[in-house]
Amino acid sequence: MRTILVTGPGGAGRTTVAAATALGGARRGRRVLFLTGERTLPDGCFDPSTDGGAPPVVRRVDSGAHFRAELLALQERAATALGMLGATPLAGEELTELPGSDRFALLGALREAAAEDWDLLVVDMPPLLDAVAALALPEQLRRYLRRLLPPERQAARALRPMLAQLAGVPMPAEWLYEAAARRDAELAAVQALVEDPATTVRLVAEPGPAAARALRTARAGLALHRLAVEPVVANRMLPTESPDPWLAALAAQQQAHLKTLGEAHELPHLGHEPRSADDLARLEPPAAPPAPAPEWTVEDRRDPDGVLVWRIALPGAAKPDLGLVRRGDELVLTSGPFRRAVPLPSALRRCTVSGAALDDGVLSVRFVPDPDVWPRTR
Repeated sequence: MRTILVTGPGGAGRTTVAAATALGGARRGRRVLFLTGERTLPDGCFDPSTDGGAPPVVRRVDSGAHFRAELLALQERAATALGMLGATPLAGEELTELPGSDRFALLGALREAAAEDWDLLVVDMPPLLDAVAALALPEQLRRYLRRLLPPERQAARALRPMLAQLAGVPMPAEWLYEAAARRDAELAAVQALVEDPATTVRLVAEPGPAAARALRTARAGLALHRLAVEPVVANRMLPTESPDPWLAALAAQQQAHLKTLGEAHELPHLGHEPRSADDLARLEPPAAPPAPAPEWTVEDRRDPDGVLVWRIALPGAAKPDLGLVRRGDELVLTSGPFRRAVPLPSALRRCTVSGAALDDGVLSVRFVPDPDVWPRTR
């Protein structure tokens, strides 16, 4: 299944471009699922096409309904314990969606879509930085589960009564491990979809001074999580040849800012919001091969110091925004607001970090063997 995740700075028209992408795929005869949390597109935009293709299936991501369903299900599973505490059950009508629940609703919708049979999945993602954070959630949450409830500890369940007496505290119950395993499987399905080679991120921006900064930050975050990114879609481009001096000046400013976005596909400004399938057809970005997912490699330079170098491609990263720290067998990388803990390759686990440098979007981390745990021989 081909998956296109469409995002961009708020107000750049990402929902419109996502809808145009879904409609274009349907008009070419593909079975298309369009996931969106927005309700701004007119109903006529997805009318059956004259080409004979079926319209895309539109599925709304209702974060409020997802939050209520998840909380009520948790309440039902914990009913016995809550009853012992004298808790009063909550009703669905009184539940108010909490901030951040939209990310989990999106993950749930992606999990359902991954289990279905579609030719093309187009996802209208949240605004840029929220989208990157949501795409990073499956891996991050799975890491937290592994650290807090190590699966190998579950095998020792026969020893828990004795361990509880020795420790003086109750050991985790079986249901907790079962719940963690179930969540891990659900998150693994979403992570597999996000990291699939057929999944790409389509960035939509309206050229301007803020767009270049937002895209630079987002590109570094996407590279940190090794997601393939398509060329930028420059939306709402004004005509460059206009007799109106005011409009011509605005178009000239757009063209100047366009150069800061890198390779880009231009989409015209319609002069109005899309009202029909024909309007959307004019806003479908041309097909283009995405940039490959960033490569991370380890090279052995075999210089007198025995230096090993881990080269990590982070296109868009800037020195002031980039940080790294060693934590056990992991290297914690940060770029702006994004953070990822990466397991070290086996060749580097008995080494210490001796330095790092960022050059042209490639982070080179130098490691030398640690003489305390790995004496070197010459």
